[in-house]
Amino acid sequence: MEEIIYYQEIAYYIQEPGFFAGLWQSFLDFLLGTEGNRSEFYRAFIRENRYQLFLAGMRTTITLAILALAIGTVVGLLITYFTMNKIKPLRWVANIYLDLIRGTPLMVQIMLWYFVFLGGMGLPRILVGGIAFGVNSGAYLSEIFRAGIMSIDKGQTEAGRSLGMSSFKTMWLIVFPQAIKNVLPAIANEYIVLIKETAIAFAIAIPDILRAANIVISRTFSPMMPLLGATVMYYVIIKTLSVIFKIIEKQMRKADAR
Repeated sequence: MEEIIYYQEIAYYIQEPGFFAGLWQSFLDFLLGTEGNRSEFYRAFIRENRYQLFLAGMRTTITLAILALAIGTVVGLLITYFTMNKIKPLRWVANIYLDLIRGTPLMVQIMLWYFVFLGGMGLPRILVGGIAFGVNSGAYLSEIFRAGIMSIDKGQTEAGRSLGMSSFKTMWLIVFPQAIKNVLPAIANEYIVLIKETAIAFAIAIPDILRAANIVISRTFSPMMPLLGATVMYYVIIKTLSVIFKIIEKQMRKADAR
């Protein structure tokens, strides 16, 4: 009984209009409430215009994420086609790809792409990183796409074929749109995971958010403020993507209700 009353009191305080404003103010007080923290904030972001390093890193991270998302989606669709194809060699290629990607660490894959596969081509690091992250994500997206397609009743395919549509048109115009609706939350989750995984891009010297934080740490010898700044930036990017996917999902639900 005491536990129930305790949790009811917590719920009451959270519902208060000024709760989150007070929580934010407490965070700011913790962050900048002491002279030492204010000094660290100044050295991490204001001195020598170091905030520009973070802004440049944020632009790089967003560019890298968009590139990786595009490549990963294309690769995922292609591997899904191979996996569900009746031609055995295509299925073999897809299975080997899935085993290799899912059975090796992402860090190792990035190193291989940069130092071995594309090392002598003189390609920009951000392009190599986008390819590495995209190829890795494609393996997981392909399984999500395949699960979505398999969740659609076979009657949908038969209906399309009975209308004289080819197998490709039936899949692309009838089955696939329904499959995407079913697996949209899983796709959104994979995209979010991919963006967070780009944090290891500093391993090949891509000037992303985390590399900017490491540069500032090496100059200030204080990790708290730079890492907090990097945390906030990643949160903003991921929260924005989450909101976009929620809007898309809401619009799809409205379309189904009509």
